Amino acid sequence: MMKLFHSPTSPYVRKVMACVLLRGLQGKVELVPTSPMQNPGDLQAANPLGKIPCLVTEDGTAIYDSPVICEYLDGLGNAAPLFPAPGPARIASLTLQALADGIADAAVARQQGRAQQEEAGPTPRQAAFQERQLAAIRRGLAALEASPPAALAEIGAVAAACALGYLDLRLPELGWRATHPKLAAWLASVEASPALSRTLPPTA
Repeated sequence: MMKLFHSPTSPYVRKVMACVLLRGLQGKVELVPTSPMQNPGDLQAANPLGKIPCLVTEDGTAIYDSPVICEYLDGLGNAAPLFPAPGPARIASLTLQALADGIADAAVARQQGRAQQEEAGPTPRQAAFQERQLAAIRRGLAALEASPPAALAEIGAVAAACALGYLDLRLPELGWRATHPKLAAWLASVEASPALSRTLPPTA
């Protein structure tokens, strides 16, 4: 059985878990609860960067990070592929995944910066860093609003849904749904999918 170093609040782990469900691979992946901040040795042995998600295959091969894991999973099972064949559609899907992951990156960085500010107090440099992350999130949301994803049938859409879910979890004050109605309508149309409803992060 494959093993996945897992944290339920990570948008990247959620993306991988959504792919597991969409590929029909549930029951073939063992979840290993992991807190990267505690520097677990088993995670670092598999991924020298000490980051999640990290998938260890049945033969002991470690695969990271989420875009690579998702592409690996797309070669397993018999479900319709989430990664289009080489060509314009694939490039568009991968670019959408990069945009969504970038929104998640900025949101995670902003969340971590908040924690540092609470410990040490705000500084002008930290405030500028936080504003850059927020600006990146806003630009990313504007791009998605201008061209919302299609059905939850390719990796870009999966990544977008998981990034938006992370904003709901960690940055609810952003209120992105009210200012991006087309994007909010798209997420509402797909969030009942088992791939998303069964991977919702805990709110407490």
